[in-house]
Amino acid sequence: MRKSWALVTLLVGCATRPAPERAAPKPSTPVAVAPSAAPSASISEDVPVVEAKPPAVSAAEAEKVLFLGKTPSSVTSACAASVGDEARIRCLLTQRYDSDAAAQKLALDLYTQSGDVAGLEPRQMFDGGYRGIIELVPELPVGKHRKHLAWVEEGTRDFDRVYSALDLAAAATGKKIGYRWRALTLRFFRSVDRTTPNGFAKDWSYAYNVSGSLLHSAVAVRELMVHEIFHLNDGGHDEWSSSALAKVQEDVIKKCGKDIACLTPYAPHDTIVKGGTYYAFQPGNGPWEYAAELAVRHFREHRAVIDKQKLPGKAFKCGPAPNGKAWQLFVDEFWAGLDLVPACP
Repeated sequence: MRKSWALVTLLVGCATRPAPERAAPKPSTPVAVAPSAAPSASISEDVPVVEAKPPAVSAAEAEKVLFLGKTPSSVTSACAASVGDEARIRCLLTQRYDSDAAAQKLALDLYTQSGDVAGLEPRQMFDGGYRGIIELVPELPVGKHRKHLAWVEEGTRDFDRVYSALDLAAAATGKKIGYRWRALTLRFFRSVDRTTPNGFAKDWSYAYNVSGSLLHSAVAVRELMVHEIFHLNDGGHDEWSSSALAKVQEDVIKKCGKDIACLTPYAPHDTIVKGGTYYAFQPGNGPWEYAAELAVRHFREHRAVIDKQKLPGKAFKCGPAPNGKAWQLFVDEFWAGLDLVPACP
């Protein structure tokens, strides 16, 4: 069983999956920003069931990601009177982004919208596989890097709009989806003299490279975030993709190899590795990558349906037989079987 490292994404290029760690806990479905979950009452005829609250970033966790364990005394003093995690997090965000009023507003809006806390990834020497060792340094998304925070904030509003609509649709049928997209820590960094990795995900945290080669537009940022957030959810579902979609990916690769023309009808997303093939089928990229690209396609198509727009091309499930199988497995596992994309003709 593969464990918690949801994935390190080294787009464009083959991703090297890092050494496994402890699996992240299986998430409950978040529907609002709230304090950390409390234990449910025992189920009995006399004691009512108390529904577990959705996950939330704690003030201690927020402080760590914002100041990397080096909180200035001035910040500690300014936020000392804060009562409750939410008030303290807002104070910490205000202090961390005090050098850039526009970025400060974005960070606070992001927290209000999704419960996400935008902070920093610690300095480290990162194993980039065949690219060698890459130095990563913390880089707050302010000034010239503020656009990245703006793109992230815009993307999270889109996730909330689309995924909340799916959540409500499932609830109307008495079902509960198994997907988490809120209450994440977002850790910004810069790769020294490099443009990879673009991002990586672990333990309900998404690290974002302000120098990433792919992160050049709001759409690109949104779709890479969908890809990475899927990896977090996959880890929360005991690395579901590794077994559920392995045969689907294997059969397509067996038929087409690396031939782009042959693979095109089977590719969930259009990312192609420089000098290689579709990212979903690139040698070395396991079924977790195929599944993450499928998550992007799922988001694209449901976004179009919810916005009453035309699908971005033919519905994936209506392509060759492996597509429909993979789509249904994905929908059943994470979306309680709910599929708003119209049935195939």
